[in-house]
Amino acid sequence: MNTSLLQPPGFIKLLANDLRWTLLKLLVAGDHRVQELAELMAQPMNLVSYHLKKLRDEGMVQVRRSEADARDIYYSLNLDHLREQYQAAGRALHPAFFTETSAPPITPGGPIRVLFVCTHNSARSQMAEGLMCRLAGGRVEAHSAGSHPSGIHPDTITTMARMGIDIGGQRAKHLSAFEAQPFDYVITVCDRAREVCPTFPGEGQQIHWGFPDPTAIDDPEERLAAFEDIARRLRSRIGYFLTMVTTS
Repeated sequence: MNTSLLQPPGFIKLLANDLRWTLLKLLVAGDHRVQELAELMAQPMNLVSYHLKKLRDEGMVQVRRSEADARDIYYSLNLDHLREQYQAAGRALHPAFFTETSAPPITPGGPIRVLFVCTHNSARSQMAEGLMCRLAGGRVEAHSAGSHPSGIHPDTITTMARMGIDIGGQRAKHLSAFEAQPFDYVITVCDRAREVCPTFPGEGQQIHWGFPDPTAIDDPEERLAAFEDIARRLRSRIGYFLTMVTTS
């Protein structure tokens, strides 16, 4: 027998480390700075940084500089790459282990309330609201707002239309419009919004998914490409989010 067939994929070896597995679990829900991860894990920052680099070198983790403070670095999971690696590992063990599964049912008792927040409520949070409404199929009540709202950017509407989603009825709104309302999840989609996002009533969870501002790009073609890239990444994140919000 070919001895190489007996070796587990490098992906499996990489995640066999307890600390690296914990890092993935913490990053599944949202983005974090290394200081936050070190505090959550009660581990030295240099040790956490070492294992983050291992994950980054293998494409499991991505990094970006904060829009709010360029000195800060945010870490996020490359969810699509992780999924591909898990599927490849399953196929390597036995082809029958590779199956497509649908999202588990959403917790009963009425729609889950989700608020997406960014600075201007003109692009990222508006796309997230439209995508959540489409993908959740009525199981989630999605809203969006901004700390300094402006009108919806035309490329936001164009990008969603290309994905078959009409957001013509959505409007830019200020965070204050929702301050007295409870939400199950408040998801910030830009770094500046995370710094100023208020606490909402109830015991809702705050999550951060950071994306660069596509409206800051001057070239029309590059800007639209950035919109479409963020929309694809939001669709992936929301899809995984919906699989996490399951019946306990």
